[in-house]
Amino acid sequence: MRFSVIIPIFNRPGELRELLDSLSRQTYAPFEVLVIEDGSTEKADGVVAEFTDRLHIRYFFKPNSGQGFTRNYGFERAEGDYFVIFDSDALVPPHYFATVHQHLKTAWLDAYGGPDAAHPEFTPVQKAISYSMTSPFTTGGIRGSKKNLGGTYHPRSFNMGLARAVWEKVGGYKLSRMGEDIEFAIRIIENGFKTGLIPDAFIYHKRRTSFGQFFRQTRFFGRARINIARYYPTELKVVHAFPALFTLFLASVPVWAFLSSSLFWLSVSVLILFSLLILIDATRKERNLWVGLLSVVAAFVQLTGYGVGFLREGWKRLREPKDFRETGATMEYPS
Repeated sequence: MRFSVIIPIFNRPGELRELLDSLSRQTYAPFEVLVIEDGSTEKADGVVAEFTDRLHIRYFFKPNSGQGFTRNYGFERAEGDYFVIFDSDALVPPHYFATVHQHLKTAWLDAYGGPDAAHPEFTPVQKAISYSMTSPFTTGGIRGSKKNLGGTYHPRSFNMGLARAVWEKVGGYKLSRMGEDIEFAIRIIENGFKTGLIPDAFIYHKRRTSFGQFFRQTRFFGRARINIARYYPTELKVVHAFPALFTLFLASVPVWAFLSSSLFWLSVSVLILFSLLILIDATRKERNLWVGLLSVVAAFVQLTGYGVGFLREGWKRLREPKDFRETGATMEYPS
C-alpha cells in the first residue's frame, strides 16, 4: 500500500520544515508528500527543496481558497492508494505509517482518524492546551475517543486518512472552512464507509502557542459546529452545547453575588471543584505542577471560547431561513 500525504499550508514555512523532518524519519517508507501552498506570501518552496533527497515530495502553489479546497487540490494530484492529511503544525512520530499500515492490514478502515499528544519539547502553555483538548473533563476529550458521544466516529483533518475509493465516490470537501472536516466525515459515513480511530496513530499537534490564539481558535470551533447544523441539523447533539452552558454558568456567578449569597458560594464551589479536578489530573499526567496550573487556565479558555462562538453563531442561526443548504457561507480561519 502506498500513502499520499497531503499538507495544505498558508504562510508557515517554519512549521512545514519541522513536519517534513518528522516525515523523513518514518520507518515505513512507501509514501509520497504533496505540499500545497494556498496563496501564501511567505512561500515554502525553499523548505520543500531541502527535503527532495529525503522524501518523495512534490510542491504546488495555487491561489488562496481555504484549507478544504486546498486538500481537494491535493486529492486530485495524489498517486497513492490511501490519502493522509496533516495540518502544518503537526509532528509525526517515526512509527506512524508502520502503525497505520499494520492496522489497515488486520482491521480495514475506509477512513480513520488518530489522536494527538503533547511532545516532550512543547512549551508549558502548549502542553496545557494539548491537555485541555484531550481531557476527559472538557469536551475536547471526545475527539480522541473511539466513539463520539454523539454517535459514529468522525475523523478530523489534523490527522486523518481515507482510501482513494472514498474520495472517488464521495468527492472532496464541500466547505473550505468552518467545520469542513466534520461535513466531510458526515458524507463519508452517509455513503456507507467504515470509519474508526487508530489509537496508536497519534501525532504531536502544536496547536496555538498562546491563550489568546487558543481562545480565537476554539471560538471558531464553536461557530463551526453551528455552521454544520445549518446543513445537517440532526448532527447537533446535546454534548455540543456543554461549553455554551458552562459559559452561561460562568457569566451568572457575579450576578448571584448580588441576588443570592448561597447560590453565589455554591457556584464558586463548583468552579473550585472543577478546577481542582483538572489541576490534579493534568499534574499527574504531565508530572509538572506548573503545567497543571496552566491546564486549568486552558480548560476555561477552551470552554468559554467555544461557548461564545457557539452562542454567537447560534443566535445568528435563529434569525436565518430554515433552509440554509444553499445560502450557507464560509469564513476565514483565525490566525
